[in-house]
Amino acid sequence: MFKSLFTKYITTFMVIISASFVAFTAIVTSLINSYAVNSTEKALQKAAHSMAVFMQQSYVEYVAALPYGTDTSKIDVNDFVENNINDIKPMIELLSLNIEDLRIIITDLDGKDSISILEKKRTTKAGQSENAADDEADTDDAQSALPEVKPLPFSVNNRLKGGYEFYRHDNLDGYFETPHLVYGVPIKTDNFGILGGVLATVENPGMDELLNTMLKTVILSSMWIMLTAIVVVYFLTEKIISPLKEMSRAAKQFADGQFDVRVPVRGHDEIAELATAFNNMADSLATMEQMRTTFLANVSHDLRTPMTTIAGFIDNILVGAIPPEKQDYYLGVIANEVKRLSRLVSSLLDISRMQAGERKFTMTTFDVCELARQVLISFEQKIEDHKLDVDFECTEDNMFVVADRDAIHQVIYNICDNGIKFSKKNGKFKVAVEYTDHKVRVSVYNEGVGIPPDDIKYVFERFYKSDKSRGLDKTGVGLGLYICKTIIKAHGEDIWVESDYGRNCKFAFTLPRTGK
Repeated sequence: MFKSLFTKYITTFMVIISASFVAFTAIVTSLINSYAVNSTEKALQKAAHSMAVFMQQSYVEYVAALPYGTDTSKIDVNDFVENNINDIKPMIELLSLNIEDLRIIITDLDGKDSISILEKKRTTKAGQSENAADDEADTDDAQSALPEVKPLPFSVNNRLKGGYEFYRHDNLDGYFETPHLVYGVPIKTDNFGILGGVLATVENPGMDELLNTMLKTVILSSMWIMLTAIVVVYFLTEKIISPLKEMSRAAKQFADGQFDVRVPVRGHDEIAELATAFNNMADSLATMEQMRTTFLANVSHDLRTPMTTIAGFIDNILVGAIPPEKQDYYLGVIANEVKRLSRLVSSLLDISRMQAGERKFTMTTFDVCELARQVLISFEQKIEDHKLDVDFECTEDNMFVVADRDAIHQVIYNICDNGIKFSKKNGKFKVAVEYTDHKVRVSVYNEGVGIPPDDIKYVFERFYKSDKSRGLDKTGVGLGLYICKTIIKAHGEDIWVESDYGRNCKFAFTLPRTGK
């Protein structure tokens, strides 16, 4: 199901968008409900206070208008409401203009025989019924909805008797079947004390229609946004996947040996960087393949030539074709060819061991100046043959470093051998050892053909040979400098080459310096 990037992207987007809208809806719903409840609470408080004040004033006026000598102690709130319902209802109608589904509950001091008056469900903006014919029905509903209800719970009536206001959002201890918003206010008078209480209540804050509208809007918006996201993700994914598909096809062609395939680079983003890196890798693979082919050709040549020479001379000696007085000379030639084969095999073994991590380096402190002198002396005969002008420089007579002595000997030997081999007759050849920062730098300079600018970056690669014609380098197979780079990198140091093509060349590397 999730094998393709498009499916993964679109699924992720849909999950994120859906979760975001669910969270958004929950937050907005909570805010709206909270706002509605708070607003309704204030409205109920105002309505309950207004109704209580109205009841106080009306009760006092009602009692004052009774004939002299009437026993007022027998006139409770319920009797007053029944006798003055036509005066009370307009007040409730006025209060219900701002609060839908308002229910006013008027109770006596004991909470018994409480009367509930439920006013008009809906009103127009002008405060009138939605049609005049409904007015009478509304009045009937108001009188018959809950003309006489059960007594209020003790906890509620007890607060009213104590003269305390209260606000609750529940079913009022089972008084209602569903949760209501209720604000209660006691009816107090100066002369008669607490007469009872007024409860202003609604079943809900009146936000259902708004919430339903909002939910529909959110759902519709979500659908459009998801549709837009699908289109955007499709094109976005296609833009990302297209170069990846091209890389995949190119990689398969690489597996078939076609190293000339490249992928187009579009833009400057991470995909473009990946495509550039892929093409660079392809260039490296092509170069490595070319070097490998050249290496095989060189190794085949370097193996076949000495073996042919050795076999030919030995056969001639055995059959007597070579006179005894010349056999020592040809045996010397055979010995040189055997040494040549030995060097080739040794180089291949060194590379194999280093790649496998089997070659371990023993770090010791030694004088690199003395080591460089010994290596230079070992090339005395080759230097004489090339008639080179040799210069040897050291910052101090003794310069100590921490490294593997045998490995560094091999590095200096390979670089010097390479420099002498490509030096011109009577040219300058210089070995220098000097301090630089906290390092010791060893460099080998020679005047000769140098290295072409395009080939410098490949000098330290395996199987690379600058002298492809084998006119100067008849014995090398392109492994010496690679071994040098591997050894120096294993010491955590740098090795590099500088060349003025056609004039000179200088190889240099650094080693860690000691305090001696």
